[in-house]
Amino acid sequence: MPGSNATQAVAPTLPSEVVTCLENGRFLHLATSHNDTPHVTLMKYTYLPSSPFFNSPTIIMTTSTSSRKAFNLFSNPRVALLVHDWISHRPPTLSTSPPGSNAAEPQGVRSSMAALLMGMNSASLSRISVSMNGTAKILEPGSEEEAWCKEQHRENNKFGDSTSFDPFGGVVGECGDESYIEGEEVQVVTVEIMDGRISDVRGGVKDWVVGPAVNGAHA
Repeated sequence: MPGSNATQAVAPTLPSEVVTCLENGRFLHLATSHNDTPHVTLMKYTYLPSSPFFNSPTIIMTTSTSSRKAFNLFSNPRVALLVHDWISHRPPTLSTSPPGSNAAEPQGVRSSMAALLMGMNSASLSRISVSMNGTAKILEPGSEEEAWCKEQHRENNKFGDSTSFDPFGGVVGECGDESYIEGEEVQVVTVEIMDGRISDVRGGVKDWVVGPAVNGAHA
């Protein structure tokens, strides 16, 4: 990575911190591009270290055939991914009251509550974010690989809570809204992870590469 002081680790598998982040997360940001015009989308995903169809660490996602990202992927399969394990809400300030708060409330009470919320938020902002680069592949509709990946993606996105927040459709049930998996216009996309960077809230970074280092590959 030109101009970077980060150390770089080369290994046949992902760093353990990256695996933990991917296994615990539910959503990631997918960046695609076409003619130097970038596009970012929040995506449900499934992480697999390997499978009968690929040996390298892979991400499974789905998209509509009419989506901007599908259009971009057909012309340029190179993508970037971002996943993190912290809460990204802006912490409350001590000088402002939250919407709907009682303006007559004593300053000491407001300050104590703001400090408590800020402390809770800061505790959540305690770990890492992971940016990754990879090559995407749109699977052949009706193929054995597509059917297998769909099933893995479906099972990975079933959660035990009776209701859960889904940014793609509000509140969903235990098995979620599977419209993002089934349907004639749904395409399965896999991303082979090549390299990336781990960043922490203190500004520390660590670059890594899956397999032998490739000239020009960087996070």
